Amino acid sequence: MLDYSIQIAGENSLILYPPQQMSAEVNQWVLAACQQIEQALADVLLDVTPSYASILVSYNPLQTDHFSVKTRLKKALAEQNTEHQQIGKLVELPVYYSEESGPDLARLAKLHQLSIEQVIALHQAPLYRVYAIGFAPGFAYMGEVDERLATPRLESPRAKVPKGAVAIADRQTAVYPAESPGGWNLLGLCPLTFFDPSAEPSMPVAVGDQVRFKAIDKAEFLRLGGVV
Repeated sequence: MLDYSIQIAGENSLILYPPQQMSAEVNQWVLAACQQIEQALADVLLDVTPSYASILVSYNPLQTDHFSVKTRLKKALAEQNTEHQQIGKLVELPVYYSEESGPDLARLAKLHQLSIEQVIALHQAPLYRVYAIGFAPGFAYMGEVDERLATPRLESPRAKVPKGAVAIADRQTAVYPAESPGGWNLLGLCPLTFFDPSAEPSMPVAVGDQVRFKAIDKAEFLRLGGVV
């Protein structure tokens, strides 16, 4: 079991921090801990929010207090065993990689002294882990991008990034769930809907899932409902 600290995050919230930064081990601990917390505090719990390396726990202040919740958290997590626990599913996401659909492809290739084909191959190669959902509904932070592709965010964000844009920033990658401003580097487009509040589940991926990107051509992209 990882060591962790518990801090007050509001009048009815506590936040748990393991000592390490982002890693698959820490993220697995976070997800398993969330399940344990949901079971142990079900009678007073309002919400459990996992992130890269933290857990925000919100409870009903009319039923309990910080001290009681902290005590129950410590007891629940002392019984936790994540050594052999596997959480999440494998998801394959199709991507139309091209200079037409990925306006930063050529620039990244030049920056890293690679061909466009090598950039595409390097982005497809890893099995990414979904570490957190944030920024916008359905925006999944995934890592880690091959260090040979690691690229900072744009100095001046775009006013509009299209829905389905597949992008990288530093060693993270993501799919923009809707048209929005954004400063990540765009490599291609995914034709899948990444956030639908009327669907169950509302997203094709969840925290803890593993994701593999798969290149498709323009004809397949359009057949799957994509729009350039």
